[in-house]
Amino acid sequence: MEESKGVRSSKKGSVISIELSTSEALVLFELLARINNLEKGIEFDDQAEERVLWDLEASFESLLVEILDPNYDKLLKAARNLVRDED
Repeated sequence: MEESKGVRSSKKGSVISIELSTSEALVLFELLARINNLEKGIEFDDQAEERVLWDLEASFESLLVEILDPNYDKLLKAARNLVRDED
């Protein structure tokens, strides 16, 4: 698992790119999955907000082989430790 170097972003025309380390992506994926699976859900101002979250989660699912690893919980814990601010 690579060390978190902070999120980088760029804009070219109408396309915005956000670059994440694998650790950052795993942490964000887990958050999105929890939000998208909330039984009660969260209140969105518009369905488009929900659509964007679903699409982001689906994108991570197709990129992160780690989510299928039997040791996913350990990988997620390691990723959180790399991303978390130092005390």
